[in-house]
Amino acid sequence: MDRSNQTSPLVEFILLGLSAHPKLEKTLFVLILLMYLVILLGNGVLILVTILDSRLHTPMYFFLGNLSFLDICYTTSSVPLILDSFLTPRKTISFSACFGQMFLSFAMGATECVLLGMMAFDRYVAICNPLTYPVVMNKVACGPMAVGSWAAGITNSVVQTSQAVRLPFCGDNVINHFTCEILAVLKLACADISINVISMVVANVIFLGIPVMFIFVSYVFIIATILRIPSGEGRKKAFSTCSAHLTVVVIFYGTILFMYGKPKSKDPLGADRQDLADKLTSLFYGVVTPMLNPIIYSLRNKDVKAAVRNLVSQK
Repeated sequence: MDRSNQTSPLVEFILLGLSAHPKLEKTLFVLILLMYLVILLGNGVLILVTILDSRLHTPMYFFLGNLSFLDICYTTSSVPLILDSFLTPRKTISFSACFGQMFLSFAMGATECVLLGMMAFDRYVAICNPLTYPVVMNKVACGPMAVGSWAAGITNSVVQTSQAVRLPFCGDNVINHFTCEILAVLKLACADISINVISMVVANVIFLGIPVMFIFVSYVFIIATILRIPSGEGRKKAFSTCSAHLTVVVIFYGTILFMYGKPKSKDPLGADRQDLADKLTSLFYGVVTPMLNPIIYSLRNKDVKAAVRNLVSQK
């Protein structure tokens, strides 16, 4: 008999998080809270200087401002829930709140993948075709590119979340995660999820695989162009204009590959340790990476550092 006929539909979920490691929860609460404050401050300052400083009214900093706003939205959709789970003995979340959080996280993640691809194209045109850069990357083009990134991410999230929310959840309601991560939630459905899995695979190819290939090809041409520059100073200057973006890309996609690409342990004890490692890695992906983005762009960019100094001196 179908389980859906035996039990009533779920109205809330329980977030397991790190319940088995209470001492670690207290330590992580302090660390994540501090990192979240750095995310809000660092990305907030970047957004502010890209708006107020006229020297930063260029396509590169326009996309950087979008990336900073995206990181604030992404972390705000999950970090308060994570912090609350560390303090609340019974970590429950309502059905609607769970899927709302899932929608926001999915939308922000897919948007960032597409946006990083747009930023790679910006660097490609700037270095490989500098004479056409003002024509190709003008204000008329940058706006639709940014809007397209957000629209793509939101559309993907609508598709994935709407498919997940229609599933019957009538059995186990314990989510083995800090947040309503879609894979952890789908495991609780008392129905066939093959359509959801196929849809996610297609979405990963479109919103993860294609941007990665686009970024890779762009940087192949960028590096080839830089190597053809005769002077060492010219090569250094050209590479400095894209080094911050390349660093962010490596950290962002490197963490994703580490999360989903490493082999799974078959030993029960090893599986427990791996489960803890997977959760901590997801924290790194969801909190540390957005915190590093403004730091990387600030430390490796003279224009941003000058704009921040001017903002501070004015205040």
